[in-house]
Amino acid sequence: MRKLFTSESVTEGHPDKVCDQISDAILDAILEKDPKARVACETTATTGMVFVMGEITTDTYVSIPDVARSVLLDIGYNSSKAGFDGNTCAVLTAVHEQSPDISEGVSKAVETREDQSAKQETGAGDQGMMFGYACTETDELMPMAIALAHRLTRRMTEVRKSGLCPWMRPDGKAQVTVVYEDGRPVAIDTVVISTQHDERVGQQEIRRAMIDEVIKAVIPERLLTEDTRYLINPSGRFVVGGPAGDSGLTGRKIIVDTYGGYAPHGGGCFSGKDPTKVDRSASYMARYLAKNVVASGLADRCQTTLAYAIGVAHPVSFAVDTFGTGRVSDAEIESALKSLVSMTPDSIIARFNLRRPIYRKTASYGHFGRLDLDLPWEQTDLAEPLGKLLAK
Repeated sequence: MRKLFTSESVTEGHPDKVCDQISDAILDAILEKDPKARVACETTATTGMVFVMGEITTDTYVSIPDVARSVLLDIGYNSSKAGFDGNTCAVLTAVHEQSPDISEGVSKAVETREDQSAKQETGAGDQGMMFGYACTETDELMPMAIALAHRLTRRMTEVRKSGLCPWMRPDGKAQVTVVYEDGRPVAIDTVVISTQHDERVGQQEIRRAMIDEVIKAVIPERLLTEDTRYLINPSGRFVVGGPAGDSGLTGRKIIVDTYGGYAPHGGGCFSGKDPTKVDRSASYMARYLAKNVVASGLADRCQTTLAYAIGVAHPVSFAVDTFGTGRVSDAEIESALKSLVSMTPDSIIARFNLRRPIYRKTASYGHFGRLDLDLPWEQTDLAEPLGKLLAK
């Protein structure tokens, strides 16, 4: 059976990704000085203006405008030619402390409040469900469409910043449609690239550069066929971009951040949130568990699902689905994972050492399957003990 599946990625200059990076850069700056800080920081951006808002409880000081400007300049928004200038844009803030009701429930989980003799536990920072996914389609153990889309957008930024394509500007998108036959990816049907550009460059030069220097540089030749379509700047012109072309907002690219739509996403975004927020930390745990199941050889595909209640340390549910590819039953894998790993916020934070400034680098090009980063939730150290536990 033949089917198509499509995923997209965006460059670090996309307005929503600009906001994700500012939010996570602020989080990093605070955690560097105060690892126990509570941060829920969101950013929005539009022409000539950045607005940072949210709840931050910390005993340190960080200059939010300076952090925001630094991110903008690093991305490449440094002049009116790029459509946005981090040197001169307005940066407004509206930040207050975390609600004392939420703070109390998070600091002392319901398990601690109900049993004074129990070890003090941190409660989940919010209710919600989180999903993890892994498969054997790529070296990253990620779905092929999102893995290739991220490779394209990273390459777009590389050729822009290196000067290979000096007419490129920071904003851009990539989209990949993969052909599946009998559940296996076999070819690329369509590649879409849209890149912001200098008004003086012609569309033929843009098309040549994107095909030769970006697409063919990162997509394996075996996947590109004579039927593969290349849609390069299909709107015909992309001079005005970034926050000047479209307003940006933290958390609006959650499918780009995760599995490209190939697996579910929970209700919350990741960026700007400290690790007591299970939207972030438990999603990392869910990916870690799913990836280790696949890395152990127990399944070709694995989805894990976690759910939490605010102020409660232990998840209210946990499930494993291997979509019929498991070497043992899903129930056996689920039981083994529970015996090997604690899924409370404190345990997740400790396992991955999450109270440190590692987050801005995750805010573009995906939080999962990052071969270019050493992310703790991408480790496969659980694969061997899991395999031994379920050996038959």
